[in-house]
Amino acid sequence: MYKNKITQALLVSASFAVAATSFSSFAAQVPAGVKLADKQELVRGNGSEPESLDPQKVSGVPESNVIRDLLEGLVNQDSKGNLVPGAAKSWETADNKTWIFHLREDAKWSNGDPVTADDFVYTWRRLADPKTASPYASYIQMTTMANAEDIIAGKKPADTLGVEAVDAHTLKVTLDKPVSYFASMLVHTSMKPVNQKVVEKFGDEWTKVGNYVSNGAYKLDKWVVNERIVLTRNDNYWDNKDTVINKVTYLPIENQVAGMNRFLAGELDITYEMPNEHFKRLEKEYPQDVKVTPYLCSYYYEFNTKRKPFDDANVRKALSYAIDRDVLAKFIVGKGETPAYNFTPLATNGLEVEMPEYSKLDQKQRLAKAKELLKAAGYDQNNPLQFNLLYNTSENHKKIAVAISSMWKKGLGVKAVLENQEWKSYLDSKRQGNFDVSRAGWCGDYNEASTFLAIMHSGHSQNYPKYSSVAYDKAIDDAILAKSDAQRAADYKQAEAQLAADMPIMPIYHYVNARLVNPQLGGYPMENPEDNIYSKDMYFKAK
Repeated sequence: MYKNKITQALLVSASFAVAATSFSSFAAQVPAGVKLADKQELVRGNGSEPESLDPQKVSGVPESNVIRDLLEGLVNQDSKGNLVPGAAKSWETADNKTWIFHLREDAKWSNGDPVTADDFVYTWRRLADPKTASPYASYIQMTTMANAEDIIAGKKPADTLGVEAVDAHTLKVTLDKPVSYFASMLVHTSMKPVNQKVVEKFGDEWTKVGNYVSNGAYKLDKWVVNERIVLTRNDNYWDNKDTVINKVTYLPIENQVAGMNRFLAGELDITYEMPNEHFKRLEKEYPQDVKVTPYLCSYYYEFNTKRKPFDDANVRKALSYAIDRDVLAKFIVGKGETPAYNFTPLATNGLEVEMPEYSKLDQKQRLAKAKELLKAAGYDQNNPLQFNLLYNTSENHKKIAVAISSMWKKGLGVKAVLENQEWKSYLDSKRQGNFDVSRAGWCGDYNEASTFLAIMHSGHSQNYPKYSSVAYDKAIDDAILAKSDAQRAADYKQAEAQLAADMPIMPIYHYVNARLVNPQLGGYPMENPEDNIYSKDMYFKAK
């Protein structure tokens, strides 16, 4: 998902059925003796104005943050990233191909409608249906749900998808291939349910205040575009009694310094990010407020491989080799990020990587190799390369773009013209292929290597570089069919090697998550590698 020591997510094996009693609790955990504050209202910085609050129409982190509070899928995560029941109280599988989910009888929508298995059937068909034009349609194909690929391609109708309501509270899912981590994929935003009656009544207007119907801990109260989104308690939520926070306000603050200042002024409880240049000072002066956590997320640049000269792998590799990742990770971002020479974060479950040869060179050697590659592609001081570099509005992204363009200019004589766009326009440009090179960030939708590597598969809806490789596709396809963890890891290793050889993307660094957090806020998850923060699990302590 766009921005997505790692705790092992609980994966369901073929050898046992999962019951709700096998999980830890999943509501606000207020320690004994802690006195709660009288005012339980949370204000969160959210980076950008969401493009939508329709879970099947979005692809970014700012949208998912809000939707996570409004809508509840079959499963949630706890503070360590382990699976816990959501709308489903339990589930089981005997072969990792047929999955049965048992929904809660007391789950309701905010309008009082019961949450039923039919809601998930409707939602997942909607996700796969080409008429929806979901940017995440390929996600349901990645689950290997029966007929998903043909439905997305328009070859079969949506009602042939491998999901059915056995009865009001029993959902049966049929996969084409066994996927042991299928349950963990259901945490994702695109798999969260929508109310069929409401969507069909209001169409695209269903996400407006007054129309929006949610099944999560909160409901949509106010939405002032480019100013704030306000959520209030959903009294019909099945676990409302254990929810502590009464109101959640999301502020679309793109400027990290502005977010920092509003936090220090007491106007924010959680910032979206931190300004890189202020991190060390804040860590020293406000150690109780600075929270740095693991993050299953990669920062990289994408090449539009359908535009010249980026259809030439030599050009792509030259630009990649010429940047000094150590400088970028240590001095430009500098919060604990690590230089990246592969796409998938190294701590991801099931990943083994052999680092590419260029990662073993020093920067002087990489630059010399970059000059050779660029010259072989026909570019030198007499014929310098020039192109546009797109990034979404953010001071942190700007600083990285300025630093990288300076490295290219100084080392290769290349001129990158910086172009920033606000979030919605930036996403649209990428989806339409209107870019030369673009900033990108991908955060894991579940803790397994395919959540990263699959998006570079030919035809994937998030494959904005339009990369296509028979060898790469085979490695990903083979990984899905692998009969052992060792074979799957070998397939992923081959996929990473192919990416390094073809360089459709330029890995830059692997994230950590650094924020300012109100020290009176309890329940903030310090060990969730996917950064899934549920406001319902937090609470304010009395001072």
